[in-house]
Amino acid sequence: MLPFEPTAQEGTPRLVEVAVDAPGGPGPRTWTYRVPPELADLEPGEAVLVPFGRRQAIGIVLGPAAPAGTPSARSVGATSPAEDDEAPSGPEARPIAARVRTDGPLLPPLALGFAQRIAARYLAPVAGVVRAMLPPSLLEKLELMVEVTPAGEAQLGLAAPALAPVDLALLDDLAGRPRAARDLASPEGRGALLRRLRSLADAGLVDLAWTLLGATAGPRYERRVWITRDGAATAALLREASKPRGRPLGPRQVEALAELAGDPAAGEGSSDGVPAAAIADRHGSSALAGLVRRGLVRAEVRERPRRPLADRPVSKRGARPADADLTPDQEAALAVVLEAVQARDPTPVLLDGVTGSGKTAIYVEAIAACLAAGRPALLLVPEIALATPVVDRLRADLAARIAVLHSALGEGERADEWRRIRAGGADVVVGTRTAVLAPLADVGLIVVDEEHDPAYKSDRTPRFQARDSAIELGVRAGAAVVLGSATPSVESVGRARSGEYRRLVLPTRAAGTEPEVTVVDMRAELQAGNRGILSGRLAEAMAGLDTAHGDRAILVLNRRGTASVVVCRDCGYVQACPDCERPLVYHQAGTTLRCHHCGRAWPPATRCPQCASPRIRYLGGGTERVEREVRDRFPHLRTGRLDRDIAERKGATERVLDAFAAGHLDVLVGTSLVAKGIDVPEVTLVGVVSADVALNLPDERAAERTYQLLAQAVGRAGRGGRPGAAFIQTYRPDHRAITAVAERDAAAFYDEELDLRRRFGSPPFGRLVKLTVGMAEREAAEKTATAYAEQLRARARLEAPSVQVVGPAPAFIARRAEKWRYHVILRGPDPVALLDPPPGAPWSIDVDPETLL
Repeated sequence: MLPFEPTAQEGTPRLVEVAVDAPGGPGPRTWTYRVPPELADLEPGEAVLVPFGRRQAIGIVLGPAAPAGTPSARSVGATSPAEDDEAPSGPEARPIAARVRTDGPLLPPLALGFAQRIAARYLAPVAGVVRAMLPPSLLEKLELMVEVTPAGEAQLGLAAPALAPVDLALLDDLAGRPRAARDLASPEGRGALLRRLRSLADAGLVDLAWTLLGATAGPRYERRVWITRDGAATAALLREASKPRGRPLGPRQVEALAELAGDPAAGEGSSDGVPAAAIADRHGSSALAGLVRRGLVRAEVRERPRRPLADRPVSKRGARPADADLTPDQEAALAVVLEAVQARDPTPVLLDGVTGSGKTAIYVEAIAACLAAGRPALLLVPEIALATPVVDRLRADLAARIAVLHSALGEGERADEWRRIRAGGADVVVGTRTAVLAPLADVGLIVVDEEHDPAYKSDRTPRFQARDSAIELGVRAGAAVVLGSATPSVESVGRARSGEYRRLVLPTRAAGTEPEVTVVDMRAELQAGNRGILSGRLAEAMAGLDTAHGDRAILVLNRRGTASVVVCRDCGYVQACPDCERPLVYHQAGTTLRCHHCGRAWPPATRCPQCASPRIRYLGGGTERVEREVRDRFPHLRTGRLDRDIAERKGATERVLDAFAAGHLDVLVGTSLVAKGIDVPEVTLVGVVSADVALNLPDERAAERTYQLLAQAVGRAGRGGRPGAAFIQTYRPDHRAITAVAERDAAAFYDEELDLRRRFGSPPFGRLVKLTVGMAEREAAEKTATAYAEQLRARARLEAPSVQVVGPAPAFIARRAEKWRYHVILRGPDPVALLDPPPGAPWSIDVDPETLL
């Protein structure tokens, strides 16, 4: 990349826009800085150190500053902040202090422009988006260090110091050595602590300095060794019992030299060498060092990349059979995708295929064509559990360099994969939603598998939607975009019907047959005296599972844990999270009560905290309880479990799925993780234990989410040569989401959902913004929310009458992390326009929210 093109006459200071990684106002605001002469070769994407108010901060150079008075300069850029937060522009703009890194731009131009677009769309700080594009700990951070001055030490020695006791305590805490400000205790809170430190600094009692902390996720290196020509000749003489010239070798040196001579990887013609540590472990480090000194062995330090797939066999789950030709429907769909790849057409292609219709085969063929055209490909999956089978398929079918990006990788693995992608060393990138932020310099095909999945929406800043962001990336890169799903989102179906997307339908399975679906009315089961988790018909099907022929079953339950509510039988007290005020869930594994909203855990009470009664009862059932009941009732069935608690353990998801695919498990119990993406032909039975969990949520997407979960779960059965069966247990058998799955009438379901969305102006007929305020006091939160809602209504009447302001209303989880939360919802064609400028703390902004709860 070339430095900035000159945009001004000789002698005119060069100004650049910088995204500062520090609190500086909400939204995608950037700052203007002057480039000093010593940094004349500065490039867009580089990390720099800049003055920011009374401190220093790390920033990312975005590009030349917009001329003063232009719309971009007014709406995005602001002059570099001085102590009053507003400094003059032009020659008086503050200079960039230093370059942080020496390895060039962090991001290529495509990714850097993409980051700015995400920030603008989701009203997020640009620097925060760039941070999200980097592996954890890759970019340096700043630490505020505090040191007592001689004047401050003198105050500690006075009999009657002129300082407040809290200031004296601070000085005493700092005595002897510099300390990081974040390590200092303060009962008044961090903000008050910083104000006190600045006051002490102004009085000359302490020195404050910003120190740059190095990145921790650097490359890993190792020492490797090769046998030299002299070493090989010496080893040959030793084999012939001849005495080589020079000082004789010790016994351990002889053994080490013989081992290296017999290893092709250690030969002079090899580029790999062998790890020096392995030779030293077997023969001693001093023996190896002696061989190196005598020139018999050559040593070299090389980078040792951490590769997530290094220890996984390529043929773990196998490729598509060579004789499995594409169906006519697949061929027709593939032709459209290949045309888009060749034409660099970013118009989204909605690949709407029933479960088992062969969408992955189309992905593989399209990726092969993209690679043949010399452009890399990006494939997104919603869950970490789905990345492994997709990667297995790609590695078996394609001779391509595949990189993996998701949060289950170790910190070093993520950093090394990121570096490999940035250097152009990956042909295909596979990952979860964060993979759309990969540092790709170019991309020719973007595939979003299971495009309907809510996991593509980030729940933390930047709150981007990976599917929609992938479409934006396709536009910027000139890449074909494929959205695949057996149960497309209502928005995608609506956009396809309006002509925004091209829709390709795969109506039949490529192999196997659709399973027979049975809806079980659990009200009738209760009337018949069955109070267990499994209905009589599902239990009967489980008992008849033909494991001798390899038949397997999947049981889906949209709830983790052993019991959903822990209640006192005497007073009715329900044990709840003290922070979120939501019922705690009992987990038998680990014997804990856990909050599924904030993640905190407590030991279960043996007596009621309210009335001290020992009569504690565990109601409801989660995946752990279903697993236990299956083991108790069907001891001959080998049963495993996969839910979020299991998936959090490194490598556990792959181990469970591999065991199930290999036939080491007969039954897999899990949450929605097992309801999608699992292609095991031997699965002949699927049971949805409780279909009503999501239906009972007060959210406009509740029916859609239920339909998608059920259709995806049912689709796991019957993919091989044996017929499949699916049982849906429900207390609402007549609900349209359930009947649509049972009767395979997706069109009617989407018709009704789109009619409802049109009536309320919901996506795809409008956009939503969810504003959430969180405060320690409930009344303060409600008052703040009400005041801002009224302010927005007044602005809407004048500037955007088509935007509706709804609320405020308490959040579905009204109290979380010790804060009371209220929502204000904006609904309309362009509700984001009403937020100029966007609100700052204590508000959070969720543009295009996945849920209104």
